[in-house]
Amino acid sequence: MTRSFFIFVAIVTLLLLPCRLWACACCAHPGEYQIEFVKPDEFKLGEMKRIRFGTKADLWTGEADPEVAAKGLAHPADAYSLSGSLVGKVWKLTFRNGDESGTLDLPLPAKMLRFAADIHDGRLKQPGFPEPVLYKEWRFEGEVNGTGVFKAGITARTKYVLVFQGRGNSCDGAENFTHWQLKITGKKADYSFYGELSTPVPEKQNE
Repeated sequence: MTRSFFIFVAIVTLLLLPCRLWACACCAHPGEYQIEFVKPDEFKLGEMKRIRFGTKADLWTGEADPEVAAKGLAHPADAYSLSGSLVGKVWKLTFRNGDESGTLDLPLPAKMLRFAADIHDGRLKQPGFPEPVLYKEWRFEGEVNGTGVFKAGITARTKYVLVFQGRGNSCDGAENFTHWQLKITGKKADYSFYGELSTPVPEKQNE
């Protein structure tokens, strides 16, 4: 009886071992730090297509008035309604304030910056388990095109930096990212927006 019990335990352990290893393929570890330039491969493109911007964009002004903080943006306001997603390989963001609107087109770069790190703030995946919740970023940089309220400030070689921010484990997914930052700089442009991301599109609807 005892021997049969130990054999049973050994078999169950062997059967569970691959599952445990698979489940921990994305586990984060204390002190983890990742930063790398990567190509937006098929998987990442699929996750990007699931990302949706929230319905509001705030203009970053610091302590300045919007007119001072936003060079190259016509009639700047503190906040805008927003819709945005990845269309083909271009982030298309449409901003609206009353009767005025404009769209920024942000083409995907050949490589994006992926960042993930344990920031030692005590956040754990679950109490009593040592896996930290990493702080994560996806960063995109390139040249920007603009229409409407943005058009006058967009000249040749005007640049954008778009950052998605969030928390998660060592693997990336659309659900990890909850906030965004956007910086536009050029000869006639210098302004920034920030806001929240909406719930990602379910995977089965992402085609």
